Amino acid sequence: REDIRGDRILWLDEAASTPARQAYFSRMDALRMAINQETFLGLFDLESHFAIYPPDSFYRKHLDRFRDDSARTVSCILYLNRDWSPQDGGQLRLYLEPQGEGDYIDVAPAAGTLVVFLSDRFWHEVLPTRRERMSLTGWFRTRN
Repeated sequence: REDIRGDRILWLDEAASTPARQAYFSRMDALRMAINQETFLGLFDLESHFAIYPPDSFYRKHLDRFRDDSARTVSCILYLNRDWSPQDGGQLRLYLEPQGEGDYIDVAPAAGTLVVFLSDRFWHEVLPTRRERMSLTGWFRTRN
C-alpha cells in the first residue's frame, strides 16, 4: 500500500546465491549464532530482502512481527548508502517506548551501519527520503 510504504523489494534466496549474497548470509549466520549463544532465543533461520526507497518515499510506523505469526524475532537492517548526509532524510526512527510513542532515536542509513532489534518490541518507521536509499533487511526467525 503506497500510503504505508514506498519501497521496492527483492526477496533473497540463499540457495541461488552470488558471492556477495553468500558473504552476507555467512556473516548473518555468524550473528544469529552469537545472538543465540547470548540470549537463548532459538533463532534458526533468516528471511531477507533487498529494499530500495526511491526519493520521496517512506514507511509508516510499524512492528516487524505479524499478528498471527510469531516467527520473526530479531530484525536486522544493513545500510548500503555511501556519502549519506542528514539532509538526505530517510532515517530509521526507532521508538524506545513500548507503544511506539515518546522517546526515539534516529539512525542515519549510512553504508555499513547495522541495526538489530527485537521485532515485536520496537515500533519503527522510515522517514521520508530525499534520495534513493538502499538496505538489506532481514528477520531472524524461531520455529512457531
